[in-house]
Amino acid sequence: MGKEEKTSVLFVCLGNICRSPAGEGIFKKIVKEKGIDDRFGIDSAGTSGWHTNELPDRRMRLHGEKRGYTFDSRSRKFSSSDFDKFDYILAMDDTNYYDILELAPDVEAQKKVHRMVDFLQNLAYDHIPDPYYSGAEGFELVLDLLEDACGGLLQEIESQHGK
Repeated sequence: MGKEEKTSVLFVCLGNICRSPAGEGIFKKIVKEKGIDDRFGIDSAGTSGWHTNELPDRRMRLHGEKRGYTFDSRSRKFSSSDFDKFDYILAMDDTNYYDILELAPDVEAQKKVHRMVDFLQNLAYDHIPDPYYSGAEGFELVLDLLEDACGGLLQEIESQHGK
């Protein structure tokens, strides 16, 4: 991969107001702290359009701020055109994963879709749970899982692309 090319990463959950904007914000901070943010295009989306153009859930923003993150992207719905724009499409749970795969135009596009938990390094979970109907502990768990998985994702990208 040439030095001019950016690796594009898209985080996807259901409504794009909790998990995926948190993944986006965490990954942005990780690559910025490493001084490599110019090598990435990072975004998030949801498989539903229920919250289009809304900021992330207030509770997620507050829990993120306590850890030094800024979650300020606007919600949007995942589109089949995202397969042309992104190298890595990260699904937060199996429902998101299969909903995304259904929109893939071909096998090559399907290869871009991954489960976020596949990049966990230190924690063992089979999905990133939706904290929307949970209390503070649910949001904290999501942040713990995403911090772990985003670190693993960056390692994978660096090993694959020599970033």
